[in-house]
Amino acid sequence: MNNLSARFAGVELYFDDLERAKKFYVEILGLKISSEKAGHHVQFNSGAGFVCLETKGAETYPSSDKAVLFFEVPDLKAAVAAIGQERLLNCEDQWAVLRDPDGHSILLLETHRK
Repeated sequence: MNNLSARFAGVELYFDDLERAKKFYVEILGLKISSEKAGHHVQFNSGAGFVCLETKGAETYPSSDKAVLFFEVPDLKAAVAAIGQERLLNCEDQWAVLRDPDGHSILLLETHRK
């Protein structure tokens, strides 16, 4: 069994109507926008992680339930080696994606803490 020392970083949810979703999270929940790309995504940060709202179909690694869990790992290359390249759906310099047994996407990010 591999121990990647993964830490929960955030969640991404997908919407047909991004502006409607953004309005709800800002006006109803009172979240503050930390990052935004018009027509693509809106991100809100919190102490426990982030919530990112994204337009359905904008991602290159669609999840079966349109939800992605993000985890930070101390060393992405080591995590990829431990998991095995064959289990990855996609791998870039800054992130890697794999799926859980039910098809939910798990995105690994390298920790950028000092």
